[in-house]
Formats: sequence, C-alpha cells, structure tokens
Amino acid sequence: MASQEWMTKDFYQVLGVAKDASDAEIKKAYRKLARTHHPDQNPGDEAAEKRFKEITEAYTVLGDPEQRKEYDAVRAMGGGARFAAPGGGSAGGFEDIFGDMFGGARGGGRFSSSGGAGPDLSDLFGAFTGGGFGGPGQADFGGQTGFGQQPASKGADRQATTTISFRESLEGTRLRLRAGDGEVTEVKIPAGIADGKKVRARGKGSPGAAGRGDLIVTVQVREHEFFRRDGENLRIVVPVTFAEAALGATISVPTLADPVRVKVPAGSSSGKVLRLKGRGVPAKNGAGDLLVELEVAVPADLDDQAREALEAFAAATAGQDVRADLHRKAQW
Repeated sequence: MASQEWMTKDFYQVLGVAKDASDAEIKKAYRKLARTHHPDQNPGDEAAEKRFKEITEAYTVLGDPEQRKEYDAVRAMGGGARFAAPGGGSAGGFEDIFGDMFGGARGGGRFSSSGGAGPDLSDLFGAFTGGGFGGPGQADFGGQTGFGQQPASKGADRQATTTISFRESLEGTRLRLRAGDGEVTEVKIPAGIADGKKVRARGKGSPGAAGRGDLIVTVQVREHEFFRRDGENLRIVVPVTFAEAALGATISVPTLADPVRVKVPAGSSSGKVLRLKGRGVPAKNGAGDLLVELEVAVPADLDDQAREALEAFAAATAGQDVRADLHRKAQW
C-alpha cells in the first residue's frame, strides 16, 4: 500500500481502538469485528462485505509491529514523504486456499472478496505489499553511488494471516496461500508453533531490483476443547470420584498420542496437579510436559446404599474440621 493511502485511512478508528492500544487489544478488536461482519454471517450484504475488507486491511497493518511503526510515522509526517512499494500499488492479499477441520482434509476454508467463504470464520487472510516509509522498498538516500544513482533494493515484504487447528500447531503443517494476482505459495508451519507467532517465507514477497522480499505469515491457533497450552506444557482437567481421590487409584488419561495409566495418590483434592514428562508441546530441546489437574466429581444422585455409606463416613469423620484454619488465613 502506498503511504498516500495510509494518510486517508484511520486504521485505529476502523478497529475502534486507541492509538496506544496494545497488540492484544488490537487483535481482540479485530477478531470480534471480523466475526460480526464476515460475509458468511451476512450473505448478500454489500455493506458488511465492505466493512469486513476495511477491518482486515486495518489489522494487516496494525497487527504487524513493523508496519504499524511505519504507518504511525507516515501519519505523523502529515504526508510529507510518499513512498510506494516496488512496482507500484498493492501486490494483492494472500488467502488460504485450503480450509481445515481437526485432523481433517483441506478444501473448504477459502475466502474471497465475493463473499464465497467456507464455514471457517477465523481463516481470514489479509495481505498486501509492504514498503512505505522506512519499509524494505524505501530508497537509500544516504548511499547513492556514481552519477547520483541509488543502489538497488529488494522488493517489499508481503503480509498474511492464517488460522490453523490446535493439532496442526503441535504437529506442524503446510499451507498453500494464494495472492490476489493468482500466485500460489506453499508455506511450512513448524511443529510446536504458538498462537500469534510469525513464519517467514524468504523470497516469496514482492519483486524488486535486488530480488524479492519475503512473505511473513502470522499464525493464529484455534483453542482446543480439552487440551490447553501453557508455554511448552499442556494442561488438562481430569475428573475423579471421591473414592478415587480419598483412597487413591490408577486411572486412564488421554494424551496427544495414546492414553496412559496414571496413579492418583490417596488423599488427593481438587486442583492437585500430576506431571507427565515429555507429553507436552514438541520443541527443539525436547517436548514439554502434560499437566493433569484433578477435579473431584460430586455425584448429583445417590441411591440408598450410597447415601447410607456416605452418612456413615460423615459420622466417622465428624471430629475433623477442614475449615479450622480458614479464619486465621483470612485476617488482614
């Protein structure tokens, strides 16, 4: 995008955030607005489609620290400098031409400007040529060579945003991204990538006199219903019965691979965490751990035999006060 276009567009206002908003605030605002105005949610609504394009364009700039810095600089200058990406104009956006389900085949997640998106509302690709003030396509005024000629520079970087499944983030995957001009680029997503991380495909950006720039893909990871990421570790919550927690037991626990048998120590309470080494997020220096948090499940319905047994237990433990130290801890 040429910087003169940036002068006429207030991307902060488009996303409804302050100019000093954090990266997390910008990302949260984008996701909320994108879900609301996505063409699949508003079939045939041209205004919603136009609004969706504006939102995606704004996030493509503000969601990338380098482009946001350039954008703020150009806006602050009041338009005094006007640089464009090599070749002039935009190089077009990238979009994922393969949708995905958890572990399923691709093919249903394509998004296009005509509103023919698949069911995956989060697989939104916004991309355009970089450059602008301070960008890779900027002329080096301090390094002119013979007869006032400027040294050749590489083409501008392109930006894209994609969403992958939780499983793909752990195992790694390959995506095929299509630019607005029809060019298809395959990008390798490494195993263990975290939400919000960027992948750089070198030489896949805009062309320039000294070679092509890079394609920078921001990866967003869908949350999983059961597994939750905690750095290089994974967390799960596993219910146990009162008897298992009180007396101890060996239970089956799901992992990323096959289920494993885990020993629950006698006297365990809700919130106790058991650690399974090497069952977490894959990493170069070895996988993280799987943290199993126990949750004591209280039965909603009891038959007469179970009720009598619990009443007998309550009578046998009547002298125990589990809240004896509670008020002391609550003192200011």
